[in-house]
Amino acid sequence: MTGIGRRGFLQATAGAAVGAGAAVGIGAGVGGTVRPKDATPAAAAAYAFHGTHQQGILTPPQGTAAFVALDATAANRAELADLFKTITERARFLTTGGTPPDPGLTAPPRDSGILGPTVVPDGVTVTLSVGASLFDERYGLAAAKPARLRTMEDFANDALRREVCDGDLLLQVCADDRDAVTHAVREIARATRGGMQVRWRQDGFTSPPRPSGTPRNLMGFKDGTSNPSTTDAKSMGDLVWARAGGAEPGWVAGGSYHVVRIIRMLVEFWDRVNLHEQENMIGRRRDTGAPLTGSHEHDDPHYELDPTGDVIQLDAHIRLANPHTSATADQRMLRKAYNYDAGLDSNGDLDMGLIFTAFNQDLERQFATVQRRLANEPLTDYISPFGGGYFFALPGARDSGDWLGSRMLA
Repeated sequence: MTGIGRRGFLQATAGAAVGAGAAVGIGAGVGGTVRPKDATPAAAAAYAFHGTHQQGILTPPQGTAAFVALDATAANRAELADLFKTITERARFLTTGGTPPDPGLTAPPRDSGILGPTVVPDGVTVTLSVGASLFDERYGLAAAKPARLRTMEDFANDALRREVCDGDLLLQVCADDRDAVTHAVREIARATRGGMQVRWRQDGFTSPPRPSGTPRNLMGFKDGTSNPSTTDAKSMGDLVWARAGGAEPGWVAGGSYHVVRIIRMLVEFWDRVNLHEQENMIGRRRDTGAPLTGSHEHDDPHYELDPTGDVIQLDAHIRLANPHTSATADQRMLRKAYNYDAGLDSNGDLDMGLIFTAFNQDLERQFATVQRRLANEPLTDYISPFGGGYFFALPGARDSGDWLGSRMLA
């Protein structure tokens, strides 16, 4: 490698990782699905809003997403409850669709109109999560705090910028098309003005499977191959859904620890690395996604047959992330990764990477344990985690009379 080194590059771009139009602010860039100009929109998908769990967790990957972290500005607990009720009401409408009421001649429109006169669901999901800071002295919620919830710590190799980390609340808004996400974020912001304010925002997109199988990240590799099956109720009960009891308050049942990590990929450097070395760092073939010991994407890597790392090196990403042992089986988590492309930073370098999201039954047992195991892996020379946070995805609203956070605020 010639010219400026990777460490020098990080120092030169320190303070610019978020970049112009990147992570902060309502105007952040986002990729998403784009229909041909003469295409007719397909039948609008809709996911049921009510249930034990929120949508956006087990929901199949959606084309585009916005992660909006917010600080609560509600004056007291009663106003906070009103805020949660309003978010619930707006999310219920946005995920169901319909025609906004006519406000009359003198009042402003009840909807921005960017989806037309009738709001279509377009696969919209709105997932509301709470951060550790919500449980400070402002609202008297200290006793209701989920046992494992805390401010996201700095792991080895992180370059966290606290202005784009954490928050009282997190809205994860996903949909099939970009305009539907923009519309949903805008309508929730309109309805909740005065109750919360944006702390940071990151928009992302998923790539269609090419040519098949799991979508790829911006390093060109399939991302999420080893996810547990969302249709396996036992796995979801063991790995995703929090359980009440012990140190956990009763209201957490049906919720999940929600991790968001915004990871810049130093793609200019990655693109100079030969394919053989890239595959050794990951532990998979780039074309098929197969482990280096296999032929197909979902083949078992059989580490027991390669104990000295002759084929899949001992510090390969997939080997550290999931060693495939009985002792680490309960450390698996449900991942939902989104790519981001924020254009250029202030130095003219490409600003793109991954919005890593994961849902965990136990934040410490799963995400934190795995992340510590990844310390100093070879891949860290080509990535720079700089934002995100730990949150707790609330249990679902059970019916039309319920609202998100009702049990937490009871």
